[in-house]
Amino acid sequence: MGDQINMAELTVAQWGMTDMLDVICPMHLVLNKTGHIIHVGPTLEKIHSKSDWIGQRFLEVFVLQRPRSISSAKELHELESTKLHLRLRHPPETSLKGILVPGLIAGQMVVDLSFGISVVDAVREFSLTNTDFAPTDLTIEMLYLVEAKSAAMEASRKLNLRLRDSMIVAEEQAFTDTLTGLKNRRAFDFIMDRQIVARRSFGLMQIDLDFFKAVNDTLGHAAGDHVLQTASRIMIDETRDSDSVAPLGGDEFVIFFPDVTDPEVLRNIGQRIIFQLEVPIHFQEQVCQISASIGTVFRATESSSTAKQLFENVDIALYASKKMGRAQQTFFSEELKANAWDDRTLTAQ
Repeated sequence: MGDQINMAELTVAQWGMTDMLDVICPMHLVLNKTGHIIHVGPTLEKIHSKSDWIGQRFLEVFVLQRPRSISSAKELHELESTKLHLRLRHPPETSLKGILVPGLIAGQMVVDLSFGISVVDAVREFSLTNTDFAPTDLTIEMLYLVEAKSAAMEASRKLNLRLRDSMIVAEEQAFTDTLTGLKNRRAFDFIMDRQIVARRSFGLMQIDLDFFKAVNDTLGHAAGDHVLQTASRIMIDETRDSDSVAPLGGDEFVIFFPDVTDPEVLRNIGQRIIFQLEVPIHFQEQVCQISASIGTVFRATESSSTAKQLFENVDIALYASKKMGRAQQTFFSEELKANAWDDRTLTAQ
């Protein structure tokens, strides 16, 4: 049926004209006076086989979205030179734009179509190339620009990700102790200051590793570093994810406990840390024996103590523990401060 319509209604001269249209308008259709498709441009053949379309009514293949309510060939003829908005009736239901003009033979119509803004998706979906568009069509140049822009944006995105990752690494390094992997004093102070400004309760614990100097002096710095790393892991294991552990330098550490409301929680954590740190630490073929002295401060919500005052108070509590024989935990109190001795410096062993 389709071939019969094609041969009967296209003259030799018209075949030459359709060849020309295939070159300059590769997305065109020729309709007869009844609105049936009698010729399909080469680019449209990539969307659907020519044999699927020839012989079918135009309005059976396409849904005319604007103008609406067009249902006959006569009404199609009345749309001469009118911009059309349509889509394929069957999958992939591609949206198209078009214009209808009279054909070479009376009653025939030529519909020239384009993908409009959906051209990028169409090129990808139908594997179109530059040969599928008219030589004078700027679509390919536009696609090159789109691809170039996409490539530039992707390169920019990757660069921004690398810069962001570098910034994160730099920030982490700025707030991380290189030996233990813990937060450093700078990060610790930042976290603590935020809690003070928010007027929230928290605990502060200062830990001194007893007998650490003896390990360093007798077994060497490698053994000392191993002990510090082991002690760090113990403190992390015995605290919550929300707590912050930081080295103060040498053999001292501080732990910050945000939102603690019961001092007994701090007492239990301190006792567990002391117990764990008294377990012998093996380094190569040597055994390192240390313990821990702890000073602890609990800051209630209503407290007005500054960070400086809190560190002074926890220091007083720590040295009270050392004075009482090490491997102990002492809570700061005003009475303890009043009775503080003048010289609290003890020789580390």
